[in-house]
Amino acid sequence: MDEARLSAHERRVLAGIEADLGADEGLARRMAGHRPAPRPPRVTGRGAVGAVALGAVTLTLLVLAVATSAPGLIWGFAAAWVVTLTLLLRMVVRWTRCRAGGGRPDA
Repeated sequence: MDEARLSAHERRVLAGIEADLGADEGLARRMAGHRPAPRPPRVTGRGAVGAVALGAVTLTLLVLAVATSAPGLIWGFAAAWVVTLTLLLRMVVRWTRCRAGGGRPDA
């Protein structure tokens, strides 16, 4: 088969195109088969709504318990506080796993 030769002008144009493509890091990653770095997950959905709702309930129970010193309100605040902290801890663990793993967290 005959070999196609490029003129000097065509070689300069081709070199310019290669230089432009080489400067595009996103394209270089895609061409190398690497995925782009994952974006950090957003904290949305039921967990965030639940955390906000439980936080409001916990704060309300705290204020009422301090104002009245009623044992039922104090125990209610303690229970709500534990549930709120547990939910927040689960959200943080899920967020860090997702961020480190680059994918969706396990349920």
